[in-house]
Amino acid sequence: MKFRLFATVVACAATTVFSAAKPHVILVMADDQGWGDMAYNGHPLVKTPNFDEAAKSGLRFDRFYAAAPVCSPTRASVLTGRTPNRMGVFKWGYPMRPQETTLAEALKSAGYTTGHFGKWHLGSVRKTSPANPGNNGFDRWVSAPNYYDNDSPLSDEGTAIETKGESSIIAVDFALEWMEDALQKDAPIFSVIWFGSPHGPHRAAEEDAAHYADQPKNVQNFLGEITGMDRAFGKLRDKLEEWGIRENTILWYCSDNGALRNIGSTGGARAHKGSVYDGGLLVPSILEWPAKITKPNVIAETRCNTFDIYPTILEIAGVKVEKQAPLDGISLVPLIEGKPIENRRAMGFWDTIKPGIGTPSDRWMTELLEAQKAGNDLPPHPSSAKAAELPSNPAPLDSFPGHAAWIDGNWKLHRIQNKEGGVKLELYNLEQDPAEESDVAGEKKEVVSRMKTELDGWLKSVAASYNGADYE
Repeated sequence: MKFRLFATVVACAATTVFSAAKPHVILVMADDQGWGDMAYNGHPLVKTPNFDEAAKSGLRFDRFYAAAPVCSPTRASVLTGRTPNRMGVFKWGYPMRPQETTLAEALKSAGYTTGHFGKWHLGSVRKTSPANPGNNGFDRWVSAPNYYDNDSPLSDEGTAIETKGESSIIAVDFALEWMEDALQKDAPIFSVIWFGSPHGPHRAAEEDAAHYADQPKNVQNFLGEITGMDRAFGKLRDKLEEWGIRENTILWYCSDNGALRNIGSTGGARAHKGSVYDGGLLVPSILEWPAKITKPNVIAETRCNTFDIYPTILEIAGVKVEKQAPLDGISLVPLIEGKPIENRRAMGFWDTIKPGIGTPSDRWMTELLEAQKAGNDLPPHPSSAKAAELPSNPAPLDSFPGHAAWIDGNWKLHRIQNKEGGVKLELYNLEQDPAEESDVAGEKKEVVSRMKTELDGWLKSVAASYNGADYE
């Protein structure tokens, strides 16, 4: 059952140059690929020829942020346009509230057919789960509750199935099979393909690891998984060309958080996955749309975010969500049109002290597979069964434990609150100090004061959303 407490979605005439035939939309996401884990971003070893070609032919975002430094929250931001704490997706494994309006639901109102393939990680993928892809607007889905590996069992709309092959290729193949059938009908396609790579443990297919035979085994497997994603991405691009739909298809790629410690590359940014410093947030991102992006080597230097995907796609599709809950994202249509973002743009982050929730995909899917083989089914996993419930202990509106940050232009203010309530502030000029090494909070007190006021106001609004204010 899909809970809908407030939102009505209506299709409207697009007011931009995109008001012709609605484009197909395909969102592809990696799992733990850092900003520097791309050949086009200067990695000395990794082979990513298809991503490199896309970066040349499409719009390359060089300052693209994940909404959170870990996986589940960022995925929630893509589907809602909102910072994930608003819906209680604090860390990995938290389900997305059914009350949220998702991009899939909004696009369906404009006649799109919708599919999800690969990693879900926003709730249980069992049939009766209130948080599965089907209850969040996806007509067709073959999904995993978390990252999945080669030969992993998946949930085919709630039925556990066994698969064989490289994990990224498997997701693309399921998506292509569905897309080929959907193209026979008179409806635009919205497809979400979320890879399980290069999340550890790294187990690359032999043909992908072979490119790095002179490297240590762990490097062979890590880089091999990225090359496996590239190979799957290339297969997808080739099929769009073969089917004659690539011209009017938006193909948008990004990762869900910054680089892995010890093996991934941040491109020189500070820290790694799990951190609110830029190394934990900056990710590679490319948008191809040949019908509209016709010049090669277009690079966006504007700081953008995964929660910008939702409002951008809805503007292009001509969809308006009535009584829209507060958005954190903005439309990036001007960048697609080759224009600057005219209005002042700020963005917030908040990594709370709450722990993540373990979601062992292979184990859960194997349990479901065995139960269904025996003629039984399983109820929603307890971690998702109460996804729609609001907190019995509302979050305070004047205390925000954890590590938060506010980016405004080139300034980035960090607010770090410990368990005892003590707050430390740090300020960095990202243009002059992209590695966030020189804290200038003591020298720029007026900037700190202004940004702290804005950040505190944003944090208060996020806490209010979490408490249920958006669903009244």
